[in-house]
Amino acid sequence: MKKIVLTIITSVVISSCISVKNVQTKTVNTTTLNGNEGVKSGANFETKEVALNINFIDSLTVRRHLYTLASDDMEGRKPGTEGIEKAGQYIENEFKKIGLKTYKGLTSYRQNFEHKGIKMYNLIGVLEGKSKKDEYVVVSAHYDHLGVKKDGVGDRIFNGANDDASGVTGVLALAEYFKNKGENERTIVFVAFTAEEMGLVGSKHFGKGIDASKFVAGINLEMIGKTPSFGANTAWLTGFERSDFGKIIQKNLVGTGYQLFPDPYANFNLFFRSDNASLARLGVPSHTFSTTPIDVDKDYHKVSDEAETLNMTIITETIQAVAKGTESIINGKDTPTRVDLNKN
Repeated sequence: MKKIVLTIITSVVISSCISVKNVQTKTVNTTTLNGNEGVKSGANFETKEVALNINFIDSLTVRRHLYTLASDDMEGRKPGTEGIEKAGQYIENEFKKIGLKTYKGLTSYRQNFEHKGIKMYNLIGVLEGKSKKDEYVVVSAHYDHLGVKKDGVGDRIFNGANDDASGVTGVLALAEYFKNKGENERTIVFVAFTAEEMGLVGSKHFGKGIDASKFVAGINLEMIGKTPSFGANTAWLTGFERSDFGKIIQKNLVGTGYQLFPDPYANFNLFFRSDNASLARLGVPSHTFSTTPIDVDKDYHKVSDEAETLNMTIITETIQAVAKGTESIINGKDTPTRVDLNKN
């Protein structure tokens, strides 16, 4: 009988959704995959003495998203190509499966526009809030990349696995997580931006059509597939000092075994180099999570940025940490201070 009970418990733990009631700390082991190798990983999540539902991120789904978006079939996801159209269709289908609504004024998930003669689109899915549905939180990443080298021999495809199929994977996983959880008091707007590599084009277009005063926070994911310089179970946040967004995340992660640090690469000016900047320039406390040691990353903007170079455990645990860290913002308990663009 004991063996049967243990087997049942193990099966429940490995599943993508766990219900925890009246406990202080629960250690959860999720089986994740790095390439063809199975890796077990654990994370401690502190919960309050009330009934809580903790929906954990399914690592197999994470792997499927990542390997699909970074596959050769997507041809580097350059705007205006068949490859990015395939990626767009994949994201649309996932939004539909999850059950997200379309963004206001749109008849589909596509926000179409034209830039320098190229027809392109952002992909936007909405999870309506409850008591604060007119307050918005953006969860975003860019789904475009650099395409294919015009000449040369061997591998010529810029697959963009870390940059930024990993981030889009996070957006899709978080959309499913919060939809299943069903406790978001604020409306969550999930966005896959196009043409980030061309100068934040997609996010700038999105920003033109919003009332920034109604946007409470921007949660941007960029390159979350490698071990950061701070070590395992850590991530860093751009523009940490520009609002108290990062401090809220740190508070929510206490007891989880996961830590968030300020961006260690001040000289790279990363706060203004990802899509968070388009909202931040409007005053929204919008910041980017990353795990990559960008100063020594040999695959950045290279054809070697392949799915096989990334660690599925890191991606999965980072998405879980983002979910836990932003929970109080999503649920309307915490409101970050508006971003200060003048701080260095």
